[in-house]
Amino acid sequence: MRLLLQQRPDGREAPRFVQLQLERDLLGGWTLVRETGQIGGRSTLRREQFLDQGSALAALEHARDLQLKRGFQLM
Repeated sequence: MRLLLQQRPDGREAPRFVQLQLERDLLGGWTLVRETGQIGGRSTLRREQFLDQGSALAALEHARDLQLKRGFQLM
């Protein structure tokens, strides 16, 4: 599962983005990958490990909701 969120451009600087992705690892666990940055610029990648899909999905939904409150829009 992958979600892409973006802020609306304000004309002064490039819009920011957040990409959230759930991946299953080889040992049966789950990884939440968060990539943030400016479109056309540098980005930051963070990974968070979970033992089960339920807790990984809950973390993805929580991260999505936080970004929506900050003014990002789901693409």
